[in-house]
Amino acid sequence: MTTADVAALVADLRARLGETELRTDPEALALHGSDLLEGGGDCRMVVRPSSVEQLAAAVARIGAAGLAMAPRGGGLTYVRGYVPQARPFAAIDLAGLNRIVSISEEDMVITVEAGVTWRQIHEALTPLGLRLPFFGTFSGARATVGGGLSNGALFLGTARHVSAAETVVGLEVVLADGSLLHTGQKAVANAPLPFMRTFGPDTTGLFLHDAGALGIKARASLRLIRAPGHTDYLSFGFARQADAIATLCEIARSDLAEDAFLTDPDKTRAALSAPSDLARDARTLGKVIRQEKGLLKGLKAGAKLVMAGRDFIEAGCHSVHLVLAGRSAEAVAADKVAARAIAAQHGARELPDSIPRAGRAELFQPLAGMIVGPQADRWIALNAKVPHSEAARLTEAIEALLARHKGALEAAGVIVSRLLTVMGTHAFSYEPVLNWRDAWLPLHHAILDGETRLIEPDPAPDARALVMQVRAELIALFAELGAASNQIGRTYPYASVLRPEARGLLEALKQALDPRGVMNPGALELA
Repeated sequence: MTTADVAALVADLRARLGETELRTDPEALALHGSDLLEGGGDCRMVVRPSSVEQLAAAVARIGAAGLAMAPRGGGLTYVRGYVPQARPFAAIDLAGLNRIVSISEEDMVITVEAGVTWRQIHEALTPLGLRLPFFGTFSGARATVGGGLSNGALFLGTARHVSAAETVVGLEVVLADGSLLHTGQKAVANAPLPFMRTFGPDTTGLFLHDAGALGIKARASLRLIRAPGHTDYLSFGFARQADAIATLCEIARSDLAEDAFLTDPDKTRAALSAPSDLARDARTLGKVIRQEKGLLKGLKAGAKLVMAGRDFIEAGCHSVHLVLAGRSAEAVAADKVAARAIAAQHGARELPDSIPRAGRAELFQPLAGMIVGPQADRWIALNAKVPHSEAARLTEAIEALLARHKGALEAAGVIVSRLLTVMGTHAFSYEPVLNWRDAWLPLHHAILDGETRLIEPDPAPDARALVMQVRAELIALFAELGAASNQIGRTYPYASVLRPEARGLLEALKQALDPRGVMNPGALELA
């Protein structure tokens, strides 16, 4: 499109949508042309619809004009998922679609617009004694349902309930021509309510983890559960990483925990030794006390947290942390006994449960601490998911790759840490994280400006280049091992690693839904 064509499209959209729903100022274009990895995307306009009808109308007009478009939720990604690289695009910012449409306690289904955050849902459901099975990421104060369903959101509840995708019973998706597609039971013309996902082929699943390449999620209907009546916590320390992984995988297979994760010594000790924010520590302590059933139990939990302090993880200790939940105290107690027995078989030492307890007390953490490290450093994470039987092979391969670069990484001031988790009874996830001091990107500034305790580092192009080299080698290794990843975006190979039949089906689907190739081109390696 020529500059004149874009100008005409902007004028048309502004007349249709209004001044507040469309931005072309340099600040907005720079922000929406970047993520937490890099900037420089050629964003020509930012469309922020305030209704599904506006979204459909805008997509129809932009698609007809032939301009690429990319949906954006909270923006907290580092996989170029909403930043097309090869052509100009319109950013479709879904933050304005932030309404909870309905909550049915009778049918146990909640319907929300795509820009609703995980925290919004949790706060709406808590007074009703309800919850999503998987109920959000630590960044859920800003991370949205639409983004999570496009990119495989994980963590809170993942050890038992897997991911955001497993909660979905139906979607409403705006396609490239502006039409609104219903999936699940609502695809049936006479169906009054969403409740079944698979009456016939699973059309809902086609639009999950698609990085927005097939359509823009407008609304999602998610299944509910009763909030667990009782929650408790365990932490264990291991001298050997292999023993910690074996414990983590067996706890997953035994379905004993809602959250189960393993942190390496460097990551845990760095987090615990970070400068203390007394106000935040006090808030966390207060939340720990309030979340316990009964004042006396709450005071005991708070005292336990205070006594553990910040220095209970020894050097070289690989620590496993569990959140156990169930309908009764007796059921949770039985799960704790089983978890302790598994850990003991692998030489564990029980630790204070401060880390999982504090994590559940402050579910959706302040964003400043989510997008930079304690030294105002940038970070990027990668992830690979394999079956439990492949956990040791994956771990050994990643550790060998990191060992080859250890000297260069240390010389450049790059810190490598690891977060290992499990997903349901059937999957193991390894997440290496690279931290380095470097100048911030527009998204960092949008969130961190005003945080007076943080000072932006100087640019570090050499360290950044090394991080990107190691990152590229890790991504190639994951592909070689046939691992899965969430947040595919434009980072992980997808179409190119599929078997021919699967790739043909995917490309035919893309052609049918988006014949002009305007819907987030390049995501999933689709034109």
